[in-house]
Amino acid sequence: MKKYTIQNSPFVVPTSDGKLIEEHFGNATDGNSQISIAHMVAPAGWSEPFQTPKFEEYTYIIRGQKQFVIENETIILEAGQSIKIKKNTRVQYSNPFTEVCEYISICTPAFSMDLVNRED
Repeated sequence: MKKYTIQNSPFVVPTSDGKLIEEHFGNATDGNSQISIAHMVAPAGWSEPFQTPKFEEYTYIIRGQKQFVIENETIILEAGQSIKIKKNTRVQYSNPFTEVCEYISICTPAFSMDLVNRED
């Protein structure tokens, strides 16, 4: 029995906003509810509603920039920077810039729509 797993075919999450989400490990890919690891590409002008997730989210920016509105503070990260956002924190993610933003997202416990608590 192998003591490792190589992920060659991540689950591509269907989206309607042009964002690419490839979950390499997590609920959708291997049923792991403890952690999710996803590669994401957010197009220029992308944004999503405020949310208050019941998971911690770590984000590492590979290229471009990503904007975070955390509580009432606006933070912009660029390539090479990372952030940890504690669970139960109200946050909005967006890419209001002219270039795509590519990043890695890690959630503990794993991302699920039941835990994200997106606002309408």
